[in-house]
Amino acid sequence: MNAFGRGLFPGLPPVVKNIILINVIMLFALWTADTAFNVNLNAALGLYYPKSEHFRPYQIITHMFMHGGFTHIFFNMFAVFMFGRILEQVWGPKRFFIYYIITGIGAALTHEAVMAIQYQKLVASLDPQDVQIVLDRGAELWQTGRYFTNPEMQRLNSILNIPVVGASGAVFGILLAFGMLFPNTQLMLLFPPIPIKAKWLVIGYGALELYLAVTKPGSNIAHAAHLGGMIFGFILIKFWKKTTNTLY
Repeated sequence: MNAFGRGLFPGLPPVVKNIILINVIMLFALWTADTAFNVNLNAALGLYYPKSEHFRPYQIITHMFMHGGFTHIFFNMFAVFMFGRILEQVWGPKRFFIYYIITGIGAALTHEAVMAIQYQKLVASLDPQDVQIVLDRGAELWQTGRYFTNPEMQRLNSILNIPVVGASGAVFGILLAFGMLFPNTQLMLLFPPIPIKAKWLVIGYGALELYLAVTKPGSNIAHAAHLGGMIFGFILIKFWKKTTNTLY
């Protein structure tokens, strides 16, 4: 008999199984709501900057279970499947769930902090009249697929009216944890197909995300959130090591 019982996805530990199921269900709900009711669930459940009129506190959690499409969810859930199930087997369901949620929230808070810095810089560089135009018309322009010609106004509009979705922050936290717990485990890259130790993969990913967060602050990919998931994961693991005799 399988250690984790039978049923849907036999062999998967419960938290990983439910994370994957919830994310897949929410993707189908996204598609259904858009097709049947012309409702964009990502616009309602994605994470906005707090100064946006669309921001709601619950989005700090809900954005983690929304995705932009099949490719986005596939790679995130594949990482949860590959690395998360091992961590859950080592830590147990409760500790893994706490880790997943805290790294996801930490990623969101890091992203919001970076957005706050960018927001303040943009507001300081723009005329108050231009800022008010963005506040008054920005949401309408974004919903109709139009853009401001002024790049600073466009960037301000994206901060206020484009939500962040995805589990990537928690996924990067999972990757960080795997690299810390199993640093010398050999992994095989897809591109290029070469073996690499987990610790070097994690260090490489962290360095890349830091570089992209600094050099491409206006990117559609929330690099700061990825880095935040790793930072909060590192802090939590170190805290657990100091306060318990074992991590599981």
